[in-house]
Amino acid sequence: MARGTLRIFLGSAPGVGKTYTMLREGHRLRDGGEDVVVAFARDRGRRDTRALLAGLELIPAARVPYRALHLEELDLDAVIRRGPATALVDEYAHTNPPGSRNAHRWQDIDELLDAGINVLSTLDVQNLASLSDVVSTITEDRPAETVPDEIARRAGQIQLVDIAPELLRQRLADGKIVATDRIDAALAGYYRPGNQAALRELALLWLADRVDEGLASYRAGKGIETSWPARERIVVGLPGGQEGEILIRRGARILNRVNSGDLLAVHVRAADRVAAEPPQVLESQRRLVQDLGGSYHVVAGDDPAAALLDFARSVNATQIVIGMPRRGSVSGLLAGLRGTRTGARVVRGGGAIDVHIVSRPAERTGPGVPRRRDLGRVRVATGFVMAVCLPALLELLLAVIPEKSLATTVLVQLTGSVAVALVGGLWPAILAALWSSLLVNYFSTAPVGNLTISDAENALALLVFVGVSAAVAIVVDLSARRSKEAALASAEAATLADLSRGAAGSEDTLVGLLEQALEVFQVRGAALLGRADDDGGRAGDGARAAGGGWQLIASAGDVPALGYGAGGGPGMADILGDNVERIDAATCLVLTGRVLPASDRRLLGAFGVHLMAQLERQQLQASRSEVLKLAEGNTMRTSILRAVSHDLRTPLAGIKLAVGALRQEGVRYTREEEQELLATIEDCSDRLEVLVGNLLDMSRITSDSIKPLLRAVRWYEIIPGGLHGIAPGRVRVELPANMAEVDADEGMLERVIANIVENAVKYAPGSDIVITGSAGGLGAASVNGIPAGDLRIIDHGTGIPADRVVDMFRPFQRLDDATHATGVGLGLAVAKGFTEAMGGRLTAEATPGGGLTMVISLPLSAGAPFQAEPVQAPLQPQSAVVGRHHAPPILSSGTDAV
Repeated sequence: MARGTLRIFLGSAPGVGKTYTMLREGHRLRDGGEDVVVAFARDRGRRDTRALLAGLELIPAARVPYRALHLEELDLDAVIRRGPATALVDEYAHTNPPGSRNAHRWQDIDELLDAGINVLSTLDVQNLASLSDVVSTITEDRPAETVPDEIARRAGQIQLVDIAPELLRQRLADGKIVATDRIDAALAGYYRPGNQAALRELALLWLADRVDEGLASYRAGKGIETSWPARERIVVGLPGGQEGEILIRRGARILNRVNSGDLLAVHVRAADRVAAEPPQVLESQRRLVQDLGGSYHVVAGDDPAAALLDFARSVNATQIVIGMPRRGSVSGLLAGLRGTRTGARVVRGGGAIDVHIVSRPAERTGPGVPRRRDLGRVRVATGFVMAVCLPALLELLLAVIPEKSLATTVLVQLTGSVAVALVGGLWPAILAALWSSLLVNYFSTAPVGNLTISDAENALALLVFVGVSAAVAIVVDLSARRSKEAALASAEAATLADLSRGAAGSEDTLVGLLEQALEVFQVRGAALLGRADDDGGRAGDGARAAGGGWQLIASAGDVPALGYGAGGGPGMADILGDNVERIDAATCLVLTGRVLPASDRRLLGAFGVHLMAQLERQQLQASRSEVLKLAEGNTMRTSILRAVSHDLRTPLAGIKLAVGALRQEGVRYTREEEQELLATIEDCSDRLEVLVGNLLDMSRITSDSIKPLLRAVRWYEIIPGGLHGIAPGRVRVELPANMAEVDADEGMLERVIANIVENAVKYAPGSDIVITGSAGGLGAASVNGIPAGDLRIIDHGTGIPADRVVDMFRPFQRLDDATHATGVGLGLAVAKGFTEAMGGRLTAEATPGGGLTMVISLPLSAGAPFQAEPVQAPLQPQSAVVGRHHAPPILSSGTDAV
């Protein structure tokens, strides 16, 4: 039996019309003669959807018991027995109740597909696992159900059901998506225009990636290597030098001429040019590409043209941008010949890919561009000495050998040239070869004693000798240089690894890296400078102005008060020498104490890249913290709006009704009725004051404006104020007689106790509520390493599942389906915020035998203990109509007014 096909209708948000579109497609298939059934679908109270359902065969849903409910779920066995050609199954990402055959509905659909049934289903972009975190950041609401992307991508077809955000909000306002009492909150929250625009773009991008995957799979399956210009993709080939910035910007300008496309910068890393690649230049180019919205790639290959073409074909590129050096000098001519050869090969092999060759300056050496690795002055000088002396010494040695042949002389002198090349490199070896050829000609070829060569074979032998000597010298010189480069690269890598490990163990990674630099480069001081007027002050919070527009970001060792130039960078070159490494236009690294040799410039550049990465990491962490604060504030404002729009209406409505009744003319009330109406007004006023107080407290907590005035307090002094408004006998207080003092703000601590007790009374009706504590001392709990005293508020209610404990302390959370009349769900959030503001900790534990135990832990006071503790009488809660808002106000304890 052939496996069925899956077709998914993807939407950006609930309400865009996925189910409606799926049902219309079902009608179209049925009208075409196909056997179609609705296996599972909900009308969600929408009239149009209900009309479409009525016109199709519907398989009754299975009723699955779950706790005290019966849930309607897909009847998988009934659909398989029916065996239709196509089944319509709504909600692809749905999670089945516990005890079902499969945990998820997409697994049910897999069984239908295995049975040869085609399936149409629906899916929201928020339910894709790879996007759930992004969606939760945008909407401030994490999706409860997700489906793995690879599962969704198995669908034979994915169709986007799209609708403009304005039309979606209009549908919402018309009551076609949610219930009437939830429209205002939905418009102000999940369905904000910005949210819907972002979700719509996410859906389009995810679907575009799937289309690209399908195109790449088709080309690979058909063996098609030529690029298909389905989407504009520009590949920029980076040679590894500073001229790469010109090529990147040219590629970006070309891309800007079209509506959309991708910019990909690729650097081909050849084994023989690793040492010549300045890491700080490549790092700055990587950041430039990312700033322009592109991506940076590195591929390895000894043939730049072939590697670049292979990469371009793999990404289905439409255009390639490469550079060709100008031929303004001998080095420019050689570089130009290399560039022309590479460019010509790219053009010939590009096929349908357009190739742009950009004229660029020839590679130059300078502070940011390392020269070719030298063998060292001592080795080269020794090589020249050997080139002069060694051939003469070998000729003297050959003179004592009787009847030697020309071949023997040539081989001996060739050995000397190789020895010179091993020591001094290429040019001393060339000199040794020429000098050896003259000696061989003078002493070993007829006529002996002059430079005349009478035999043509001898002349050929000398020419071959010079050529072989030069070739061997070149090979030996190249091998020696590469060996030295490899050793230096290994040492640099080990040094950078040590730097990273050392910085990782430092509290301030920038300072840790700079301290490591003092040892590595043997200098007295190291400083990282940033231009203050770039990027809004790159130097960061810890920087201090150094004059002339530059700021000191971090330093280590002895850093003198330098004169920092406002134009090109730090001045005082007579003190610093060449130890100023420009990491980018706005950041530089300065070393003081000695001038670094040229061999350390590449390591210094790589070190600068590490510093820049750490600086960017700190800036990203700071930005992330700011974004999180803004997101929390936005969430709080939205939640407060919801509370104001709904929860405040209930007590206000009660007050308004009671006052309106009392003011009615011509209506006489008995004294009992008047007292009842007045009690209603007072009760609603109390609830309103408590609600507003919690909202203001939560606002202070989220804005970090809580400033507690801590002093040594005794638990038994605070508890009575926290039990105002609780019925007598409802709470038992059983404190040990020797409980130690804790550091706390009296008003805040009373509010913490009041909120927790009120929560226990509300959610554990009829159960005992006990307040007890620990005496402290040896083995007591601690907060942040400081010994702490605990107060425990114990109830024996239904408790709370372990996976809900964290959610319990979040603002605007109610247990299960508690009504709005019980509050807005801020009590425990305020209690936790106040406890943490006092340096303590509020936790929840399961009560043995059932229930919940709230534990308040506060640091023990280090002040002078009381001389004597009064005899503690049993604490009786006061009976009054006032609420917990009659505890001492928080503003009197140092909290900033709002």
